[in-house]
Amino acid sequence: MVIRIHPETPDPRQIRKVVDLLRDGAVIIYPTDGVYAFGCDITKSKAVERVAQLKGIKPEKADFSFVFDELASTTAYCRPVDTRVFKLMKSCLPGPYTFILNANNSVPKLFKNNKRTVGVRIPNNNICRAIVKELGQPIISSSVHDEDEVMEYTTDPELIHERYRDLVDAVVDGGYGALVPSTVIDCSGDFPELIRQGAGEIDLEE
Repeated sequence: MVIRIHPETPDPRQIRKVVDLLRDGAVIIYPTDGVYAFGCDITKSKAVERVAQLKGIKPEKADFSFVFDELASTTAYCRPVDTRVFKLMKSCLPGPYTFILNANNSVPKLFKNNKRTVGVRIPNNNICRAIVKELGQPIISSSVHDEDEVMEYTTDPELIHERYRDLVDAVVDGGYGALVPSTVIDCSGDFPELIRQGAGEIDLEE
């Protein structure tokens, strides 16, 4: 199933259609401000397991990020951060960044790795933020990789659907995606640490 949604002005009816699928335990592919991503409701363990299977990893070993609609929502699943980290996140989000934060006890047990951390994403993309807002809780985010070594990520939603239509319940077509994933910053320790340089520019020396 392909659900086409305008990237600038998402149709609320189409958003609700996606959310209804997620509440039923669906696995979707959706656009972010970077590459397209696999997603599901974080509370649907079978859906999480399906995404892990698509990625070829065990759910408890997965480094799935959570997509939120706004910074204030992250406090429901993450421990409080200090002023420096808060200012850093506020200056970057929404945007192509993943912040690794310490998880609190509200995070489903399936996601609690040995570090007790969770990746936080607030993409600069109206579609995925609208989905999360309507759902009322985060969805997971895991990039859709391409088997082509030259082009690591698939950007065309039609090609994505052609490849994954029998493996996911819906592909949300929000136009062409990007080729570069998010920048990852680990804020679970004493000082923010750049883990992966991606689409988001950042200077941690300031």
